[in-house]
Amino acid sequence: MTTGRLTVIDMQRVFADPDSPWATPRFAEAAAGVRRLLPAFDDRVTFTRFLAPAEPTGAWTAYYAQWPFALQPPDAPLWQLADDFATTAHHVLDAPTFGKWTPELASLAGPEGRLVLAGVSTDCCVLSTALAAADAGVEVLVVADACAGADDDSHAKALHIMDLYQPLIRVTTVAELLDTVR
Repeated sequence: MTTGRLTVIDMQRVFADPDSPWATPRFAEAAAGVRRLLPAFDDRVTFTRFLAPAEPTGAWTAYYAQWPFALQPPDAPLWQLADDFATTAHHVLDAPTFGKWTPELASLAGPEGRLVLAGVSTDCCVLSTALAAADAGVEVLVVADACAGADDDSHAKALHIMDLYQPLIRVTTVAELLDTVR
């Protein structure tokens, strides 16, 4: 068993569905990486969901003017976790923000904790979560092959940016992480 908490960012239908305006092309590959990680963390797994706010404010108003399809309630099918994760997620954290470093996730990670991140989108919600957690002093591991970006280039660029934050943020792979627990 590995130390730390696995946070699986936004593995939702809106990103899994190839017909969605927010489809993540390598979602299935990231999901396969997440599935490989889950047993190593047992009950120390948090799944997150990105949700639209009931009433967008500030810069979010322009964002949702660009993406009006997303202004749906939290129980809308697009916001549900992808089918295989919906049945295994015991702890789900919802947030109307890209970054999921909320007070709730901070309390789960603890002040001297380690946060292992996987999910989508590497270049948006994973990046936003990693930077905020690192600023809070939490060690962050981003599992590159359990993440997917808006496209391959954006994914690679986001990983590169996060890798610049060493030793606060380290980019790793599923195999490397699981080798540390064997």
